[in-house]
Amino acid sequence: MNDTTSQQPKRILVVSAHPEPRSLNAALTGFAVENLRTAGHEVRVSDLYAMKWKATVDADDFPEHAEAGRLHVMADSERATLGDGLSPDIAAEQEKVRWSDAVVLQFPMWWFSAPAILKGWIDRVFTSGFAYGPAVPPPYGEGSLGQRRALVSVTVGARESAFSDRGIHGSLADVLHPIQHGLFWFTGMTPLEPFAVYSSNDLPDDRFATARQEYARRLDTLFTAEPVPFRPLAGGDYDHDMRLLPGVETPGTSGLGLHVRTRA
Repeated sequence: MNDTTSQQPKRILVVSAHPEPRSLNAALTGFAVENLRTAGHEVRVSDLYAMKWKATVDADDFPEHAEAGRLHVMADSERATLGDGLSPDIAAEQEKVRWSDAVVLQFPMWWFSAPAILKGWIDRVFTSGFAYGPAVPPPYGEGSLGQRRALVSVTVGARESAFSDRGIHGSLADVLHPIQHGLFWFTGMTPLEPFAVYSSNDLPDDRFATARQEYARRLDTLFTAEPVPFRPLAGGDYDHDMRLLPGVETPGTSGLGLHVRTRA
């Protein structure tokens, strides 16, 4: 019996970003949905390419914005968010995020980042007044979207060693920092260690079977696994200027690792 079967059913939003419905990413999306539903959870899917998601922020996102006026994205998005004036596609995705107990992002790594369509989903959905800004709780630990777990499932064409501590591409934790820390943790969600399938451009059947087994384990522990121990802004580790206090880190720690507490 997996870990999720002994828990109360949860609600999970899976956001998928790959243009090919026969791709590895689509297969992983389908596997995740089946696994989670079999465990008794309720799942919604946002397949961004199938939805033909608009990836760019513009004045059309805020229908009540005066055409003659200058567009101030943060101010106008907050006004539209708090006044129920967002375009229907954005409002629908925000409702899914609010509904969820966990969010899973499934995407291929393209140029050391998420595909533009997923970045556009983030840009448009996580508006001021919904995910950040003065109208919601402060970021990094509390945040507006607290009490939600967040998992990245990513396929990577390169070999795993290239993303190791001395790998030429940098550590996977650093490459995914904008999502893990800058999106999830900033908005109060609880980031889990990412699930990655490496050397994914030509994945033989035996390695795909192994990947599915490992992914099943990660999904089974979606609500029980230890999260990435990012430092909270209000936890006493930062000064008033949001700078880490001297000597808080483990000796020898540098770079983005400064913002992760040492596990006990």
